[in-house]
Parts: sequence; structure tokens; C-alpha cells
Amino acid sequence: METNTRILDFAESLFMQRGIRAVSMDEIAVGLGMSKKTLYQYFADKDELVDAVVAAHLERMQTDAKKWRDQAQDAVHEMFITMEQIQLHLSNMDPILLHDMQKFHPRAYQRFREHKDVFLFELIRANMQWGITEGLYRSDLDIDVLCRYRLASMMLAFNTDLFPPQQFNLGLLCQNLLQHFVFGLATEKGHKRLMNYYETTSA
Repeated sequence: METNTRILDFAESLFMQRGIRAVSMDEIAVGLGMSKKTLYQYFADKDELVDAVVAAHLERMQTDAKKWRDQAQDAVHEMFITMEQIQLHLSNMDPILLHDMQKFHPRAYQRFREHKDVFLFELIRANMQWGITEGLYRSDLDIDVLCRYRLASMMLAFNTDLFPPQQFNLGLLCQNLLQHFVFGLATEKGHKRLMNYYETTSA
């Protein structure tokens, strides 16, 4: 594995577990078995490293989201796959990460904002249009309003005052919020389809 990739992967794993502020460049260098001087040859400072980690992570998320869309049998199935993956990937993430990014690494946070407000918005919009066409979502939905609502509700999971991480697992919390959203969109046919996916997975 190239050194640059090793650094990004290791730093991301620490940031996910403990947030960004709690992890020092010294700790990253020691964990990788390299000197801090070597680390700084790849990334000029922590802000540059955080920005690179976030850029790589978001690119991977977008690739995965497109793959789940291609694998999905219908709009409800796409949401079901997304719920499963959210639970899998976020269960070990400390929600303080997003707060640290916003407060101390504005360039990286701006990347996240663009991902959320552009890529995720269009992803949700496309899913809703797909579901309406199939009769799995209600035809009277205001897509623009509900896309914005979904993005806002997604951010609630990272509010540590509302959902203290000692009490709530981030992966399960995000999964529950998305599940609530999907059931609100669905027609009776959509409800049955979603329950069928749950039953098939648990069988």
C-alpha cells in the first residue's frame, strides 16, 4: 500500500473512533511507525491531512451510493440497502467528528456541506421520483421540501446534546431516522415491499 494511502486510512480510523481534535499528528506518526518529519513530507499540517481524509472518504461514499443504486431492485430497496450500510459504517463513529470538522477545519467541512447539499440532495430527489413512478411512494409528496427535511433530520443524529453518544449508537440512530423517513414516504404497497425486504434479510 502506498504511504499516502496508509496515512489517510490510519488517520481516518482514528478520527472516526475519537473525533479529530483528540488525535494529534504525533500519535498518527507513531501509530504508522514513522517520524513526524516523514508524515509532514506528505501533509504539510493537520488541516491538510483532515481535508485529504474527508475528500477521500466522500469520494468513496459517493461511489458506494451509486453502486447501491445500481444494485437496487426498486426505490424502497435502495433505501433499505442504504439503511443497512449506514448501520454498518457509522456504528463505530464518534459524532463529535463533525463538530470538530466544522469548528477547526472549515475547508474540510465545506467539502462535507457540498456533498450533503448537492450530491445527497440529488440522490434523495432521484430516489423519491423513482418511488413515485413505481407507486411505492405517495404521489402527493412535495419532493423539494422533503429532500430538505431529510438532510436536516440526518444532521440531528450528530447533535450530541440531543443524542448523547453514551446513550445512542450513531449507526443505529441514523438507521432509525432514515427508516422513519421512508415509512412516511411509502404507500401501502411501499410499506409491504419494505417489510418484505426486512423479512427476507432476517430469514
